[in-house]
Amino acid sequence: MLVTGASSGIGEELAWQLSQAGAKLTLSARRTELLENLAQRITASGKPRPLVVQCDVTQDRDLQKAVAETVRQRGKLDVAIANAGFGVVGPLKQLSLEDYRRQFETNVFGVLRTIYAALPEIEKNKGNIAIVGSVSGWASSPGASPYAMSKFAVRALANSVTPELRLSAVKVTLISPGFVASDIRRVDNQGIFHEHAKDPIPSWLVMPAEKAARQMLRAIARGKREAIITGHGKALVFLERFMPWVLRAVGRKVAAGRGGYRQEAKSGD
Repeated sequence: MLVTGASSGIGEELAWQLSQAGAKLTLSARRTELLENLAQRITASGKPRPLVVQCDVTQDRDLQKAVAETVRQRGKLDVAIANAGFGVVGPLKQLSLEDYRRQFETNVFGVLRTIYAALPEIEKNKGNIAIVGSVSGWASSPGASPYAMSKFAVRALANSVTPELRLSAVKVTLISPGFVASDIRRVDNQGIFHEHAKDPIPSWLVMPAEKAARQMLRAIARGKREAIITGHGKALVFLERFMPWVLRAVGRKVAAGRGGYRQEAKSGD
């Protein structure tokens, strides 16, 4: 089982819960020191040590290496969770084409690289592919167009490939969380993590990663097509589907009320 972006937040919690259920894991991310810390914590809990592979999802060969190493040491790969991602935010006039490219390189092409690298093995084992998207892929907001665009693209990808891959008995689950406790809102537009940055989202609105991961893993195990995580996430999706004018009106007020936008703020997880 391969988890990308396993060094913190949702990816870390997914890996931890999977390890406690006895899964044989491959942990991948750019920050290998954090992966090693997680691997040691898993080992200390009495579970098998996971493989740790440094992996940047913007690099083709990194994912191929992660899959090859998994198959070499584990014998097979039957589940891949494409979790790695970050958020580029800010008003249109303060962003550049390069900002949008950087966002898509990780959040969209990174997901595609994960799927392409893992799919041959997943097909052999009639396994699962899980894609971590966002409710921002349903309802976009002012000041977050790069992030929302990337998540809309990921949702379109999942909707298109799910019936295609069903023909090979491969199940695809799109995970669309709202605000979940993670580091994403402490990563700037360059993809750089700021340890002491304050989360701009009120704590009462943020779902603990432990609870969110349980719901995500349950959806993957059941082969659900999509799982909306968090109550406010479900409410936003409902409004977008059945009362979109409400969100448009809110968006106009939000845009009018913002004289500026801090690039450290993030729209959703």
